[in-house]
Amino acid sequence: MNETPGWKAAAEAHKRAMPVQRLVGNGMNFADVSDLYRSVDSGRPWDEAAEELGEQNLARAAAALAVGHTTTARDWYLLASACFRVGQVPLTDTEPRKRELYRKLIAAFGAAGALTQPVTEHLDIDTPAGIVSGWLLRPAAVQHPPTVVIVGGFDGWREEYHVGATYLLDRGIAVFLADGPGQGESRLFHGSRMTPDVDQAFVTVADTLLADDRLGDRVGIWGNSMGGFLAALAASAGEGFAACCVTGGTVRPAEILDRYPRFTAKVRPLLGIDDPEQARAAMERFRLTPERLACLRVPLLVLHGRPDQVFLIENARALFDAAGSPDKRWAEWPDGDHCVYNHSHEKHVLVADWFADRLAAHLFGSLISPPTEEVSSVVESPA
Repeated sequence: MNETPGWKAAAEAHKRAMPVQRLVGNGMNFADVSDLYRSVDSGRPWDEAAEELGEQNLARAAAALAVGHTTTARDWYLLASACFRVGQVPLTDTEPRKRELYRKLIAAFGAAGALTQPVTEHLDIDTPAGIVSGWLLRPAAVQHPPTVVIVGGFDGWREEYHVGATYLLDRGIAVFLADGPGQGESRLFHGSRMTPDVDQAFVTVADTLLADDRLGDRVGIWGNSMGGFLAALAASAGEGFAACCVTGGTVRPAEILDRYPRFTAKVRPLLGIDDPEQARAAMERFRLTPERLACLRVPLLVLHGRPDQVFLIENARALFDAAGSPDKRWAEWPDGDHCVYNHSHEKHVLVADWFADRLAAHLFGSLISPPTEEVSSVVESPA
């Protein structure tokens, strides 16, 4: 039994931050989620419970591999990686356990990638804002595919977006799952932080991918949560990106601190600023102004849930309205949670088809011309 004061409140806070729909929609086995919740409700520390589940999945992967079931082993490795990823989230950067679990999640994800298609490669890209670490996933039997960079939010655990990546891979599109400056591996093992030139970090990523002779000549970017802000920032910085998708984004990431001041605990490591007030002041400098958004001229897709309280829908709409793209599409869900986790498949299909139309239509024998005028679409939830 956990005797740490306030463990019950902490367990409930972790479950609110990582609800079932987010965990399952982003690659964790439902049975593991149920076991994790049950364990923490009984007093088991979150990281220990998640780690044990990850170790069980590693054992299952080894057993499958021993009898030649490589696809099954790959799946268990991915589920193990998801457990380790979820387990390290509540831990602070100063706790050695965080890096321990993060190394385990990297190893498990890499083990999965080594077994079957798609081709999986770990890349470290040196940028003006520090190292950006990521996984390059290339679809099998596709020569010179276009690529989509996927980036997450304040936490920014890139492997969380592997499920969404599979939809792109199925459509012949390569994916670079990125931990941007201040996120994930880039922060924990390379010391990268989110600085005012973070847009140039992603421009460098795009240039690197475009220079890779295994890949095609078009790169898109898909940002989730605060990563949606980063995606729009990067797409408005130059000519590196050919399409931009924003899921659960905003023009002002600091808005979350208006409603949840304690969220500075996530902002401080992202920026590398220990003082909460200084971190908040620094975060306020990250804004997408109408003038900057006018420079976003590439095709744009913005998705949002109407009840979202992390980033309000009006701030996502402000991004959409001010964007200078002549080809832009708006999609909202009346009951959608943050990043529309509760409509995972519908969201992923919409995004993947949209990128295929803009980047990869030539792979399927017909070039689809994008609209030349603004397109606004509302996705309604089923009755």
